[in-house]
Amino acid sequence: MSEHLEMASNKKKQPNRKQPKQISFRVSESEYLNLERSAKVLNISVPAFVKKKAQGARVVAPKINPDDSKEMARQLAALGNNVNQLAKRVNQIEFADKNTQELISGDLTRALNGLGEIWRQLT
Repeated sequence: MSEHLEMASNKKKQPNRKQPKQISFRVSESEYLNLERSAKVLNISVPAFVKKKAQGARVVAPKINPDDSKEMARQLAALGNNVNQLAKRVNQIEFADKNTQELISGDLTRALNGLGEIWRQLT
């Protein structure tokens, strides 16, 4: 019994990874700087960039730089909040004509969906 416990404790536990194989290689300082610059443009890590390139992925630089995309995301969030506030107000108001309320609600829903689509394209 003690032999089994001893053997079990001597075994190295392998981490449970989705991708268990690791590849290591060395590059010069200038090569690393080029890889780092390319990865930064794509807003990903150097290892993620190298892996994508090794897998033959076509890596395309984003059309919007990270600072601009953060500002656009902030503005989209503000617009989304405004549309939500308008939708809430429309639902609180008693319209004489229910058709008008439904039309406005539909327009606001389409506006929210449009903002969501823009958000998906940015991320």
